[in-house]
Amino acid sequence: MIEARGLSKRFQDKKRGEIRAVDNVSFTCQPGKIYGLLGANGAGKTTTLRMLATILEPTDGTAVVCGYDVVEQPEKVRANVGFLSTATALYPRLTAQELVEYFGRLNGLDEATLKKRVDDIFNRLDMNGFRDRRCDKLSTGMKQKTSIARTLVHDPPVMIFDEPTIGLDVMTARTITAFIRECRDRGKTVIFSTHVMSEVEKLCDTIGIIQSGKLLAEGTLAQLRQNYSENDLEEIFVKIVAPHYVPAEAL
Repeated sequence: MIEARGLSKRFQDKKRGEIRAVDNVSFTCQPGKIYGLLGANGAGKTTTLRMLATILEPTDGTAVVCGYDVVEQPEKVRANVGFLSTATALYPRLTAQELVEYFGRLNGLDEATLKKRVDDIFNRLDMNGFRDRRCDKLSTGMKQKTSIARTLVHDPPVMIFDEPTIGLDVMTARTITAFIRECRDRGKTVIFSTHVMSEVEKLCDTIGIIQSGKLLAEGTLAQLRQNYSENDLEEIFVKIVAPHYVPAEAL
């Protein structure tokens, strides 16, 4: 389970002073559910997920992941989390298989378990055609699949996806969304950020709408439709966000 409790993150900028990237955000995501964090560019999605994954430390507040506090027990949190971001680089000189095996060993898998996990993941993600190809020779879609395999190899109970389909072609994006759905069906706790309305409609059990670092609304799609008297998610999003919207380039 993930439970964010008043998460806040402030940064200092020489020109603009204090920036509140995330401001007192609280929510809960249960096992076997997908929580979608929906927001425009610069809304605070990535910063929130990085705090949950212990990549960033909160300025205020905290979160509990699988029973472990992200501030007080970050190493325990990392052992139970798979974090996928398009910004995460791959080691260019390793093959796809070598990279996934490397991260499996980092997470303490014995060789027999590691071999089984690697074979299973490569089959499920249709990666056998490039398992021996170096990462710097992979296409964008192949790199994203390799990142997923690396994230999943130790079979963590919590999966965090930061805009996982950005820049991908339609077929690869469909593979990724199918994989996210599979994680939920296997009982994992799943949270992901996106600005793609169709992904939210297809995948999310609960939707959190974030803008300017604040969680402005939360609920199931049916609840949001009822609360805002709109059927179209994009119209709901605009109605909620417009009064608070500041273009990312103006930040």
